[in-house]
Amino acid sequence: MEFRNLLVERSERLTTITVNRPDKLNALNHETLEELSAAFAEAAADRETGVVILTGAGTRAFVAGADIGELSKLDVLGAREFARHGQVVLDRIEQCPKPVIGAINGFALGGGCELAMATHIRLASANARFGQPEVNLGVIPGFAGTQRLPRLIGKGRALHMILTGEPLKADEALQAGLVQAVLPTVEELLVAARGMARTILGKGPLAVRLALQAVQGGLEMPFAQGQQYEADVFALSFASADAREGLEAFLARRAPAWKGD
Repeated sequence: MEFRNLLVERSERLTTITVNRPDKLNALNHETLEELSAAFAEAAADRETGVVILTGAGTRAFVAGADIGELSKLDVLGAREFARHGQVVLDRIEQCPKPVIGAINGFALGGGCELAMATHIRLASANARFGQPEVNLGVIPGFAGTQRLPRLIGKGRALHMILTGEPLKADEALQAGLVQAVLPTVEELLVAARGMARTILGKGPLAVRLALQAVQGGLEMPFAQGQQYEADVFALSFASADAREGLEAFLARRAPAWKGD
């Protein structure tokens, strides 16, 4: 599929999706959301793709937010439809069966912060800024920011960000647990993201998918139910050729030859 607002590159089982509207600081409009949905559907279905990196074009912004020009034209029903559409697209990213690494360069504000939070692992450049500044416009987050942010950094910190509209610097986001690492430059950020992707690609492909499934599914359950779910998925992993290969390779002190099943 051809995209107007995204760049999609595939190389050695890694798919990199770049939001490419630098003149708009990569802001999310309806068309870009549609393209993100399609790109992640393709990545999820692509047997060759093992990991996805999501980033923004340029050094100034990952995604600076939703397109304010579009927002200003919405009525009440249109606003609800826009919010639900964005939530569905971000859910597709979060529920991707392949690990999604967010490489956050520059501004990740409003819808951009919400998009970043839908990725599974987040790395940031030192110039990254994370925020939910919607109250400055007289509205609230609409792409699940009020739901994902407190789950990731806790209720108090999330409310501080949402109610004041004040952004977090990259090092503050690291301390809060919103990102897992901060790199000095955007170039180093992308190198680190690719390095992490290669590390994941070196592991058992089926085990990676099942581990992601266990975490994503279990978080929505009470703890005891989540434990049972983990045991079921753990048992399922033992039905695979990869499990036999991984265990035998360890005992034989050789590198495993993964097949992905």
